[in-house]
Amino acid sequence: MNAKMAATLPASDLDRAKAWYADKLGLEPVESTERGESWYEIGGTRFLLYPSQFAGTNQATAAGFIVDDFDSAMAEMKDRGVVFEDYDFGEDFRTVDGVFTAPDGFKGAWFKDSEGNIISVTDV
Repeated sequence: MNAKMAATLPASDLDRAKAWYADKLGLEPVESTERGESWYEIGGTRFLLYPSQFAGTNQATAAGFIVDDFDSAMAEMKDRGVVFEDYDFGEDFRTVDGVFTAPDGFKGAWFKDSEGNIISVTDV
């Protein structure tokens, strides 16, 4: 199969979601559909914001950003007002100040967009 994959993120209010992605992540749509949906592209991967009454109901990670410099990405997002989630699932998975650090040094963090979608940011 020759294919590409794209994430799709629901929004109960597309205008609010587009403003959030612009203000908090510095992202602008690269394409808009006749229905008002917006395509974004980052690092060669695309994701779609589309209208849905079910936005924010998924309790798992919906999409993720993989960054080269985790600490710089976190600092930039915090400066833009992104609020990171804290999780405590016991000894094996606990965030400290919004960051999970694995024994091998891998780092990850999670935040919610304006629509309640859970987005991750991880290092490579």
